[in-house]
Amino acid sequence: TINAIAWNPLERKLIDPLQGLRDLTAKCLRHCSPQFTEDPLRVLRGMQFISRFELQAAPETLELCKTLDQANLPEERIFEEWKKLILKGRQISAGLTFLAQTAWLRHYPELAALIGCEQEPKWHPEGDVWTHTGHCMDAFAKQRTGNPNEDLIVGFGVLCHDMGKPETSFKDEKGRIRSPKHDSVGVEIAERFLSRLTRQKRLIDAVLPLVREHMRPHDLFRAKASASAVRKLAQRVGRIDRLVRVANADRAGRPPLPAEDDGASQWLLDQAEQLKLADSAPKPIVQGRHLITLGAKPGKHFSKILKSCFDAQLDGDFEDESGGLAYARALLEKE
Repeated sequence: TINAIAWNPLERKLIDPLQGLRDLTAKCLRHCSPQFTEDPLRVLRGMQFISRFELQAAPETLELCKTLDQANLPEERIFEEWKKLILKGRQISAGLTFLAQTAWLRHYPELAALIGCEQEPKWHPEGDVWTHTGHCMDAFAKQRTGNPNEDLIVGFGVLCHDMGKPETSFKDEKGRIRSPKHDSVGVEIAERFLSRLTRQKRLIDAVLPLVREHMRPHDLFRAKASASAVRKLAQRVGRIDRLVRVANADRAGRPPLPAEDDGASQWLLDQAEQLKLADSAPKPIVQGRHLITLGAKPGKHFSKILKSCFDAQLDGDFEDESGGLAYARALLEKE
């Protein structure tokens, strides 16, 4: 109804047959007529509207949405609504709650599984993984950069980061809740979820490492890890700054615990800046053309030599082309 309003500039008169102004003032999202059911995508549109404009759905609209199904909706249309949620939502948790209220989480079992998945209260006083994820998404919404590609990757990274917890969580002998390896287990689950939303392989390939590595900023900080470890992390995730944003949203999603960085994120960013890896993955210094320059004949053995050179580069054995050539020459001499 809030979209079913018009203004007649000649008569200076508001045309509002469905009391949309009333609903707009009350921040109520209400369907106009039974014809709402003609396009089930309107449920997902409601999801992102609620998130963007901080609305509440009318009870009768919630009930009507429960009768609809997304089975026959084109993948592209579905993804566009999720994209708007991620890129434009201000209270993303409210949009996710709307999906739960309308029973549409049945289409997203990876998210549904988060409901009721308990967490250790000492570290997660906010409640279950579903509640935590909602808080994380709201924190993410406050720190978007305005770069649609980067925000979409990081947003989906935050949404998916704890999808491995339902499969890994248990209580130990002291009654504490543990979720070992939830980061690595969550990768396959997140891939299932994302693959049903989109066929954009580049997007999926950028999100999954953020799920796998979302614990690493704190781990590396605690261990005061070497430059080599930071290089290898950058190589795995593509961009350290993306990972830091996911980690920051994760930390902010545990109220009433403070959202401030414990030092890990800034430390990792500083390390990455020094290595010139904050917004890019390390690139191999030694290329096939270098091996040819050194007199080697192209062949299958090139890939093994180049991998050895890149591993050595990540370990810090050399940092420039001259060092790389010297390392490659030594490998060739051993053959």
